[in-house]
Amino acid sequence: MFSIAIADFRESLFSWRLWMLLGWLEIRQRYARSSVGPFWLTISMAVMIGSIGAVYGTLFGMNLKEYLPFLSVGLVMWTLFAQITNEGSTVYINSSAYIRQAATPKILFVLQIVWRNLVIFAHNLIIIVLLLVIFGVKSWLALAFFIPALALYILNATWIAMIAGLLSARFRDLPQIIGALLQVAFYITPIMYRPHSLSRFSWIVTLNPLAYLLELVRGPLIGDIPSMMTWLVTGGMAIVGWIAALWVTGRYLKRIPYWV
Repeated sequence: MFSIAIADFRESLFSWRLWMLLGWLEIRQRYARSSVGPFWLTISMAVMIGSIGAVYGTLFGMNLKEYLPFLSVGLVMWTLFAQITNEGSTVYINSSAYIRQAATPKILFVLQIVWRNLVIFAHNLIIIVLLLVIFGVKSWLALAFFIPALALYILNATWIAMIAGLLSARFRDLPQIIGALLQVAFYITPIMYRPHSLSRFSWIVTLNPLAYLLELVRGPLIGDIPSMMTWLVTGGMAIVGWIAALWVTGRYLKRIPYWV
């Protein structure tokens, strides 16, 4: 099982020109004839951060100098994860025309959505950079941990998208379920509020793996070095998740053309 999945993954990586081109073309087609292009997403994200920051910052009695960077990083990073997961659930369904007509590696389409959302993330990252310029970098040492943290974050989002896409190709109700679960996860994950705010229900954060994932990439940008527990939990998730994703992919890879 693993050999089939690993071979498909290797072939997908070697076809990097194809999935990068497909991802880029999809972005260009989505914003064709738009003078601003993907920056519309950045503008809408900035407006949402500003409005939520003003309202929730006032409600929680937070210092906006600290709360706005916390909120902006949380929303930008969560959007990246949620989009990869949500689009991953329909990746094989939406790529059915390619899958049925050409013998292409299947994980290639997952890499395509990861790449496309990374391009969009690069646009939204401008918001974080501006806030860091305005409010200052809290710790350059902590900031150095962002690159490995982002790589681990993407690895976890990718294996989730692989499993979600494969299962959704077989069970067509699953994309709607995943979308609903992501909405619930948004509210129980400390994105708009700090983890210690849930003093009576701290177990919601302690037992929430997404809270560790978010803290992994948010900490370095707001001046906090991720704890060893955060690295262990997210690293363990990546190892176990990729083993499961490769096993499931190898087991059902050849059935995808029949399911879609």
